[in-house]
Amino acid sequence: MSERLQGIEAFVATVEAGSFAQAAARLGRTRSAVGKSIARLEQRLAVRLFQRTTRSQSLTDDGQAYYERCRRALDELDAADAAVEAGRHAPAGTLRMSMPALFGRVCVAPLLMELAHEHEGLRLDLQFNDRRVDLVEERMDLVLRSGPLDDSSTLAARLLGHQWMGVYAAPAYLARHGRPSGWQALVETAPGHRFAGYGRDGQRPPAWLYRDGATGEPREFPVPTRVRCDSLEVVAASAVAGLGMVRIPQWLAAGPVAAGALVQVFEEAQPFGYALHAVWPRARALPRRTRVAIDTLAARLPALLPGPAQGRPGSATGEPAQILRGRPA
Repeated sequence: MSERLQGIEAFVATVEAGSFAQAAARLGRTRSAVGKSIARLEQRLAVRLFQRTTRSQSLTDDGQAYYERCRRALDELDAADAAVEAGRHAPAGTLRMSMPALFGRVCVAPLLMELAHEHEGLRLDLQFNDRRVDLVEERMDLVLRSGPLDDSSTLAARLLGHQWMGVYAAPAYLARHGRPSGWQALVETAPGHRFAGYGRDGQRPPAWLYRDGATGEPREFPVPTRVRCDSLEVVAASAVAGLGMVRIPQWLAAGPVAAGALVQVFEEAQPFGYALHAVWPRARALPRRTRVAIDTLAARLPALLPGPAQGRPGSATGEPAQILRGRPA
Protein backbone atom coordinates (compact mmCIF):
# COMPACT_ATOMS: atom_id res chain seq x y z
CA MET A 1 0.00 0.00 0.00
CA SER A 2 2.87 2.37 0.82
CA GLU A 3 4.43 1.81 -2.62
CA ARG A 4 1.05 2.35 -4.25
CA LEU A 5 0.60 5.70 -2.52
CA GLN A 6 4.17 6.70 -3.34
CA GLY A 7 3.47 6.00 -7.00
CA ILE A 8 0.33 8.11 -6.92
CA GLU A 9 2.14 10.93 -5.10
CA ALA A 10 4.97 10.83 -7.65
CA PHE A 11 2.50 10.82 -10.54
CA VAL A 12 0.50 13.80 -9.24
CA ALA A 13 3.67 15.75 -8.41
CA THR A 14 5.01 15.13 -11.94
CA VAL A 15 1.80 16.35 -13.54
CA GLU A 16 1.75 19.50 -11.42
CA ALA A 17 5.48 20.23 -11.61
CA GLY A 18 5.70 19.59 -15.34
CA SER A 19 8.68 17.23 -15.31
CA PHE A 20 10.23 14.29 -13.47
CA ALA A 21 13.16 16.45 -12.38
CA GLN A 22 11.01 19.18 -10.81
CA ALA A 23 8.74 16.59 -9.19
CA ALA A 24 11.81 14.90 -7.70
CA ALA A 25 13.01 18.21 -6.26
CA ARG A 26 9.59 18.86 -4.75
CA LEU A 27 9.38 15.38 -3.20
CA GLY A 28 12.99 15.25 -2.02
CA ARG A 29 13.69 12.16 -4.14
CA THR A 30 15.90 11.42 -7.13
CA ARG A 31 14.63 11.77 -10.70
CA SER A 32 15.29 8.07 -11.21
CA ALA A 33 13.20 7.13 -8.16
CA VAL A 34 10.26 9.22 -9.39
CA GLY A 35 10.50 7.70 -12.87
CA LYS A 36 10.58 4.15 -11.50
CA SER A 37 7.57 4.84 -9.22
CA ILE A 38 5.51 6.03 -12.18
CA ALA A 39 6.69 3.12 -14.36
CA ARG A 40 5.55 0.64 -11.68
CA LEU A 41 2.24 2.51 -11.41
CA GLU A 42 1.69 2.27 -15.17
CA GLN A 43 2.59 -1.42 -15.07
CA ARG A 44 0.12 -2.09 -12.26
CA LEU A 45 -2.67 -0.19 -14.04
CA ALA A 46 -1.73 -1.63 -17.44
CA VAL A 47 -2.10 1.80 -19.06
CA ARG A 48 0.23 4.53 -20.26
CA LEU A 49 -0.24 7.69 -18.19
CA PHE A 50 2.24 9.91 -20.04
CA GLN A 51 2.95 10.36 -23.71
CA ARG A 52 6.72 10.85 -23.76
CA THR A 53 9.02 12.28 -26.43
CA THR A 54 12.68 13.23 -26.25
CA ARG A 55 11.73 16.86 -25.53
CA SER A 56 8.43 16.79 -23.66
CA GLN A 57 5.81 14.74 -21.91
CA SER A 58 2.05 15.10 -21.78
CA LEU A 59 -0.83 13.24 -20.19
CA THR A 60 -2.70 10.62 -22.14
CA ASP A 61 -6.49 10.61 -21.90
CA ASP A 62 -6.25 7.82 -19.32
CA GLY A 63 -3.59 9.82 -17.50
CA GLN A 64 -5.78 12.92 -17.34
CA ALA A 65 -8.74 10.99 -15.95
CA TYR A 66 -6.53 9.20 -13.42
CA TYR A 67 -4.88 12.47 -12.34
CA GLU A 68 -8.23 14.16 -11.63
CA ARG A 69 -9.32 11.29 -9.40
CA CYS A 70 -5.95 11.05 -7.66
CA ARG A 71 -5.90 14.78 -7.02
CA ARG A 72 -9.30 14.61 -5.33
CA ALA A 73 -8.20 11.59 -3.28
CA LEU A 74 -5.02 13.31 -2.10
CA ASP A 75 -7.02 16.43 -1.22
CA GLU A 76 -9.31 14.29 0.93
CA LEU A 77 -6.29 12.72 2.65
CA ASP A 78 -4.85 16.18 3.29
CA ALA A 79 -8.20 17.31 4.72
CA ALA A 80 -8.30 14.25 6.98
CA ASP A 81 -4.77 14.94 8.20
CA ALA A 82 -5.65 18.59 8.81
CA ALA A 83 -8.80 17.70 10.75
CA VAL A 84 -6.87 15.35 13.04
CA GLU A 85 -3.96 17.77 13.43
CA ALA A 86 -6.31 20.69 14.15
CA GLY A 87 -7.64 18.82 17.17
CA ARG A 88 -4.24 18.49 18.78
CA HIS A 89 -3.30 20.74 21.62
CA ALA A 90 0.23 21.33 20.28
CA PRO A 91 1.14 21.99 16.63
CA ALA A 92 2.96 19.15 14.89
CA GLY A 93 4.02 18.11 11.42
CA THR A 94 5.77 20.05 8.67
CA LEU A 95 4.89 23.69 7.98
CA ARG A 96 5.77 24.49 4.36
CA MET A 97 6.03 28.26 4.01
CA SER A 98 7.31 30.81 1.49
CA MET A 99 8.06 34.49 2.12
CA PRO A 100 9.88 37.50 0.63
CA ALA A 101 13.61 36.83 0.87
CA LEU A 102 15.00 39.72 2.93
CA PHE A 103 11.92 40.40 5.05
CA GLY A 104 11.61 36.68 5.73
CA ARG A 105 15.21 36.28 6.85
CA VAL A 106 15.31 39.40 9.01
CA CYS A 107 11.83 39.58 10.54
CA VAL A 108 9.99 36.28 10.10
CA ALA A 109 12.55 33.50 10.47
CA PRO A 110 13.50 34.39 14.08
CA LEU A 111 9.83 34.20 15.11
CA LEU A 112 9.38 30.83 13.44
CA MET A 113 12.56 29.49 15.04
CA GLU A 114 11.19 30.44 18.44
CA LEU A 115 7.92 28.72 17.57
CA ALA A 116 9.75 25.52 16.57
CA HIS A 117 11.74 25.69 19.80
CA GLU A 118 8.50 25.85 21.80
CA HIS A 119 6.90 22.91 19.95
CA GLU A 120 9.19 19.92 19.44
CA GLY A 121 6.75 18.22 17.08
CA LEU A 122 6.80 21.13 14.63
CA ARG A 123 9.05 20.91 11.58
CA LEU A 124 9.80 23.85 9.27
CA ASP A 125 10.27 23.79 5.49
CA LEU A 126 10.95 27.45 4.62
CA GLN A 127 11.55 29.13 1.27
CA PHE A 128 12.92 32.66 0.94
CA ASN A 129 12.38 34.24 -2.48
CA ASP A 130 10.67 37.17 -4.13
CA ARG A 131 8.79 35.30 -6.83
CA ARG A 132 5.05 34.77 -6.67
CA VAL A 133 4.43 31.27 -5.36
CA ASP A 134 1.42 29.18 -6.43
CA LEU A 135 0.26 27.78 -3.09
CA VAL A 136 -1.88 24.99 -4.52
CA GLU A 137 0.50 23.71 -7.18
CA GLU A 138 3.55 23.95 -4.92
CA ARG A 139 1.74 22.46 -1.93
CA MET A 140 2.45 25.37 0.40
CA ASP A 141 0.72 25.64 3.77
CA LEU A 142 1.32 29.36 4.09
CA VAL A 143 2.92 32.28 2.24
CA LEU A 144 3.51 35.92 3.08
CA ARG A 145 2.66 38.45 0.38
CA SER A 146 3.44 42.14 0.28
CA GLY A 147 1.11 44.36 -1.73
CA PRO A 148 -2.43 43.96 -3.06
CA LEU A 149 -3.93 40.48 -3.25
CA ASP A 150 -5.41 38.92 -6.35
CA ASP A 151 -9.01 37.78 -6.24
CA SER A 152 -9.30 34.08 -5.44
CA SER A 153 -12.01 31.57 -4.58
CA THR A 154 -9.47 29.06 -3.27
CA LEU A 155 -7.37 31.16 -0.89
CA ALA A 156 -7.86 32.88 2.45
CA ALA A 157 -5.77 35.65 3.99
CA ARG A 158 -5.13 37.67 7.12
CA LEU A 159 -3.68 41.15 7.32
CA LEU A 160 -0.51 41.18 9.44
CA GLY A 161 0.46 44.84 9.08
CA HIS A 162 2.07 47.20 6.58
CA GLN A 163 5.59 47.75 5.36
CA TRP A 164 5.66 51.54 5.66
CA MET A 165 8.00 53.20 3.21
CA GLY A 166 10.31 56.20 3.48
CA VAL A 167 12.81 58.13 1.37
CA TYR A 168 16.34 57.89 2.82
CA ALA A 169 19.82 59.16 2.02
CA ALA A 170 23.21 59.53 3.65
CA PRO A 171 23.80 62.85 5.47
CA ALA A 172 26.87 63.53 3.31
CA TYR A 173 24.86 63.03 0.12
CA LEU A 174 22.22 65.53 1.24
CA ALA A 175 24.94 68.01 2.22
CA ARG A 176 26.26 67.89 -1.35
CA HIS A 177 23.03 67.71 -3.34
CA GLY A 178 20.45 69.40 -1.12
CA ARG A 179 17.54 68.05 0.90
CA PRO A 180 14.06 68.18 -0.67
CA SER A 181 11.36 69.23 1.77
CA GLY A 182 8.67 66.93 0.38
CA TRP A 183 7.42 65.05 -2.65
CA GLN A 184 6.76 68.13 -4.77
CA ALA A 185 10.25 69.45 -4.11
CA LEU A 186 11.74 66.03 -4.89
CA VAL A 187 9.90 65.83 -8.22
CA GLU A 188 11.02 69.36 -9.15
CA THR A 189 14.68 68.79 -8.23
CA ALA A 190 14.95 65.19 -9.48
CA PRO A 191 17.36 66.03 -12.36
CA GLY A 192 19.91 67.16 -9.79
CA HIS A 193 19.68 64.02 -7.69
CA ARG A 194 20.76 60.41 -7.94
CA PHE A 195 18.71 57.37 -7.02
CA ALA A 196 19.05 53.64 -6.32
CA GLY A 197 16.09 51.32 -6.76
CA TYR A 198 14.88 47.74 -6.59
CA GLY A 199 14.34 45.97 -9.91
CA ARG A 200 14.08 42.28 -10.84
CA ASP A 201 14.96 40.27 -13.95
CA GLY A 202 16.78 43.16 -15.57
CA GLN A 203 13.63 45.28 -15.67
CA ARG A 204 13.54 48.97 -14.95
CA PRO A 205 12.74 49.65 -11.28
CA PRO A 206 9.07 50.44 -10.80
CA ALA A 207 8.01 54.00 -10.03
CA TRP A 208 8.05 55.02 -6.40
CA LEU A 209 4.52 55.13 -5.03
CA TYR A 210 3.37 57.78 -2.56
CA ARG A 211 0.22 59.59 -1.49
CA ASP A 212 -0.65 63.17 -2.27
CA GLY A 213 -0.28 65.14 0.95
CA ALA A 214 -3.52 67.07 0.39
CA THR A 215 -5.87 64.48 -1.11
CA GLY A 216 -4.32 61.17 -0.10
CA GLU A 217 -4.58 60.00 -3.71
CA PRO A 218 -1.84 57.64 -4.90
CA ARG A 219 0.90 59.16 -7.05
CA GLU A 220 3.87 57.78 -8.98
CA PHE A 221 7.42 59.10 -9.17
CA PRO A 222 9.39 57.53 -12.07
CA VAL A 223 12.86 56.83 -10.71
CA PRO A 224 15.89 57.69 -12.90
CA THR A 225 18.12 55.18 -11.13
CA ARG A 226 21.89 55.22 -11.07
CA VAL A 227 21.94 51.88 -9.22
CA ARG A 228 19.37 49.16 -9.64
CA CYS A 229 19.42 45.60 -8.33
CA ASP A 230 17.19 42.80 -7.06
CA SER A 231 18.41 43.06 -3.46
CA LEU A 232 16.89 45.55 -1.04
CA GLU A 233 19.96 45.11 1.15
CA VAL A 234 22.17 46.41 -1.67
CA VAL A 235 19.72 49.24 -2.42
CA ALA A 236 20.00 50.36 1.22
CA ALA A 237 23.79 49.93 1.14
CA SER A 238 23.91 52.16 -1.95
CA ALA A 239 22.31 54.95 0.03
CA VAL A 240 24.70 54.42 2.94
CA ALA A 241 27.58 54.66 0.45
CA GLY A 242 26.29 58.07 -0.69
CA LEU A 243 25.24 56.95 -4.18
CA GLY A 244 21.79 58.51 -3.99
CA MET A 245 18.37 58.47 -2.40
CA VAL A 246 16.37 55.28 -1.92
CA ARG A 247 12.80 54.32 -1.03
CA ILE A 248 12.89 51.40 1.36
CA PRO A 249 10.76 49.98 4.20
CA GLN A 250 11.19 51.73 7.53
CA TRP A 251 12.06 48.43 9.25
CA LEU A 252 15.05 48.07 6.92
CA ALA A 253 16.17 51.68 7.41
CA ALA A 254 15.87 51.58 11.22
CA GLY A 255 19.39 50.22 11.84
CA PRO A 256 21.29 52.62 9.53
CA VAL A 257 19.20 55.54 10.83
CA ALA A 258 20.03 54.67 14.45
CA ALA A 259 23.72 54.46 13.50
CA GLY A 260 23.60 57.84 11.77
CA ALA A 261 24.41 56.34 8.37
CA LEU A 262 21.03 57.31 6.89
CA VAL A 263 18.39 59.94 7.54
CA GLN A 264 14.82 60.13 6.39
CA VAL A 265 14.81 62.88 3.76
CA PHE A 266 11.35 64.21 4.69
CA GLU A 267 8.26 63.23 6.61
CA GLU A 268 5.27 62.23 4.47
CA ALA A 269 1.95 63.87 5.30
CA GLN A 270 0.14 60.78 4.00
CA PRO A 271 2.36 57.71 4.70
CA PHE A 272 2.43 54.98 2.08
CA GLY A 273 2.78 51.31 2.94
CA TYR A 274 2.45 47.89 1.35
CA ALA A 275 -0.06 45.61 3.07
CA LEU A 276 1.49 42.40 4.38
CA HIS A 277 -0.78 39.34 4.38
CA ALA A 278 -0.54 35.73 5.44
CA VAL A 279 -2.19 33.67 2.68
CA TRP A 280 -3.14 30.00 2.78
CA PRO A 281 -5.30 27.52 0.81
CA ARG A 282 -8.87 27.68 2.03
CA ALA A 283 -9.75 24.41 3.76
CA ARG A 284 -12.54 22.98 5.86
CA ALA A 285 -10.08 22.38 8.70
CA LEU A 286 -7.00 24.58 9.06
CA PRO A 287 -4.08 22.54 10.48
CA ARG A 288 -3.13 23.67 13.95
CA ARG A 289 0.48 24.24 12.90
CA THR A 290 -0.73 26.72 10.27
CA ARG A 291 -3.13 28.47 12.63
CA VAL A 292 -0.48 28.81 15.35
CA ALA A 293 2.01 30.24 12.84
CA ILE A 294 -0.53 32.79 11.60
CA ASP A 295 -1.50 33.84 15.12
CA THR A 296 2.15 34.15 16.14
CA LEU A 297 2.98 36.37 13.16
CA ALA A 298 -0.14 38.50 13.68
CA ALA A 299 0.76 39.03 17.33
CA ARG A 300 4.46 39.77 16.94
CA LEU A 301 5.18 41.18 13.48
CA PRO A 302 3.51 44.60 14.05
CA ALA A 303 6.13 45.45 16.68
CA LEU A 304 8.83 44.86 14.04
CA LEU A 305 7.16 47.17 11.51
CA PRO A 306 7.79 50.75 12.68
CA GLY A 307 5.50 53.47 11.47
CA PRO A 308 1.84 54.45 11.73
CA ALA A 309 0.75 50.79 11.46
CA GLN A 310 1.41 50.11 15.13
CA GLY A 311 -1.75 49.78 17.13
CA ARG A 312 -4.04 49.76 14.11
CA PRO A 313 -6.94 47.31 13.82
CA GLY A 314 -6.05 43.99 12.25
CA SER A 315 -2.77 43.54 14.06
CA ALA A 316 -4.22 42.00 17.20
CA THR A 317 -4.23 38.33 18.02
CA GLY A 318 -7.25 36.10 17.74
CA GLU A 319 -8.98 34.02 15.09
CA PRO A 320 -7.69 34.52 11.54
CA ALA A 321 -9.74 37.15 9.73
CA GLN A 322 -10.26 35.40 6.42
CA ILE A 323 -10.48 37.46 3.25
CA LEU A 324 -12.33 35.35 0.71
CA ARG A 325 -12.58 36.65 -2.81
CA GLY A 326 -14.91 35.72 -5.58
CA ARG A 327 -12.95 34.96 -8.75
CA PRO A 328 -10.52 32.12 -9.33
CA ALA A 329 -6.86 32.99 -8.89
